[in-house]
Amino acid sequence: MVAKKAPTRRKPAVSATAQVPIVDYLRLGARPHLRAHECTNCGARYFDRRNACAKCGRTEFKNARVKNAARVKAFTIVHRAAPGIPAPYVSAIVTTEDGTTVRSNIVNCEPSPDAVKLGMSVKLTTYPIGTDDEGCEAVAFGYQPA
Repeated sequence: MVAKKAPTRRKPAVSATAQVPIVDYLRLGARPHLRAHECTNCGARYFDRRNACAKCGRTEFKNARVKNAARVKAFTIVHRAAPGIPAPYVSAIVTTEDGTTVRSNIVNCEPSPDAVKLGMSVKLTTYPIGTDDEGCEAVAFGYQPA
């Protein structure tokens, strides 16, 4: 009798870097985007957890995808930041094409009044901010010039 050779096991293929979004409302993947809680009565949108709508008081919400294109509504150039945070940087409030207001940084742009303007077109982008000991990458979002 001939002994059968045990099948050789292949090593699993190296998978893409595992990623985790820095906030719960950031969705990663081929087309990153933000998700908001939208009041089913008045349409107000919130990124944080809500028991009731601050606008109308109702308690029913649905998930809503936030459009990636936006315009700068207000901004400031931050020159003094917490330790470990590179400064200067641009902190802004943007309004997306669907009317959602988002507080974010403007990235991939010179932090100067000559480079950032009110009404400027921007679009959502993501970027890695660190990797843990197991290789899992934390991902943040910002808006960059469109």
